[in-house]
Amino acid sequence: MAAARRIMARCDALAELSDLATGIRRVYLSAEHRLANKRVGAWMREAGMAVWQDAAGSICGRYAGSVEDAPALVVGSHLDTVPNAGRYDGILGVLLGIAAVEALNGQARRLPFPVEVVGFGEEEGVRFGTTLITSRAFAGTWDANWLTLRDAADVDLAAAMKGFGLPPEAIADASRAANPPFAYLEPHIEQGPVLENRNLPLGVVNAIVGCRRFLARVDGAAGHAGTMPMRLRRDALAGAAEAVTRLEALARRRDAVATVGQLDCRPGAVNVVPGTVEFSVDVRAGDDARRDALVAEFEAELTGLCAARNLVLSWRETHDASAAQCAPWLQAAFSDVLRELGTEPLSLDSGAGHDAMAVAELCDVGMLFIRCADGVSHHPDESVTATDVAWALAALQRTLEHIAQMRT
Repeated sequence: MAAARRIMARCDALAELSDLATGIRRVYLSAEHRLANKRVGAWMREAGMAVWQDAAGSICGRYAGSVEDAPALVVGSHLDTVPNAGRYDGILGVLLGIAAVEALNGQARRLPFPVEVVGFGEEEGVRFGTTLITSRAFAGTWDANWLTLRDAADVDLAAAMKGFGLPPEAIADASRAANPPFAYLEPHIEQGPVLENRNLPLGVVNAIVGCRRFLARVDGAAGHAGTMPMRLRRDALAGAAEAVTRLEALARRRDAVATVGQLDCRPGAVNVVPGTVEFSVDVRAGDDARRDALVAEFEAELTGLCAARNLVLSWRETHDASAAQCAPWLQAAFSDVLRELGTEPLSLDSGAGHDAMAVAELCDVGMLFIRCADGVSHHPDESVTATDVAWALAALQRTLEHIAQMRT
């Protein structure tokens, strides 16, 4: 329990590194990011690791193994936050990795492979609008076009990197593709209510859901609310409202999730029939085939209902991220450990994106979810207990031991 309390105290210490007077916001390549890397790097050194900052700005630590030149196992997550954030999303996973290495070092033990811990940046996409930037650099899937991305202050990514002391031309040095790890583990708060509803401290992730997003525009005809007869109306909002309820029904039927989170109704007057509506569509599922089938069915239904209402539809995709499957052998390892610890190894999908999605293009990945209060995340009320953190640390330590046995 002492180790768990120290992890939580370190979460509190990182929460102090914020560009907000009240609340937490720590964005990629900021002064606060620099301080977070420095602080986390110091904890890595205390745990017995060699430490460096890679060419994309991730902070990395390596605890050597007993077998020279063996591929590494990596534990990681991210250190950046959303605005007005909680203190555990991403950060907890990095600190659990450090604590697991600290325990090995305290016993003077070496596993038959190096254990690395990585604190990624810009997982949230808050500053430059693109997620998973440094984990994609790590995986060797960096997009050179990202260097022209601009933040709210009109600073492009290339300039921000230079200001952070990172030469943009050296970004390929962050890639591990030439010498990949054999596995990546990411402990993370669930960001949902399932574990709490089941009264379980931990869960095993099957997959990180694939997500597609669209912007739909429905054009009808604006008209006076009092003089335009119902039978002659081309009400864009009525059509959009019907589309939203159909999307909800389709998602339930296909065991997926779908959300309309933004809706813009114009002209937006209380006494005018809406002539134009734009709305977002976010569709997610644990496998791409199920997700894509829902998208295709919804697009067909939306097209049909707009035709029936004499409305004009515009439909544009704005985001496409494939589902990332967690490796079955890592799921099994986590499940076996949870049984040993005396808790049910509940399997569940992750509805949120994680750095593991990017790293999955490089090596096998596994994720361990940690219960959070009321499923709240991306909010100051984000909360975990020291008891559950102790469960997570024990599970991570035992999983490392299981994997070591498998590789000897």
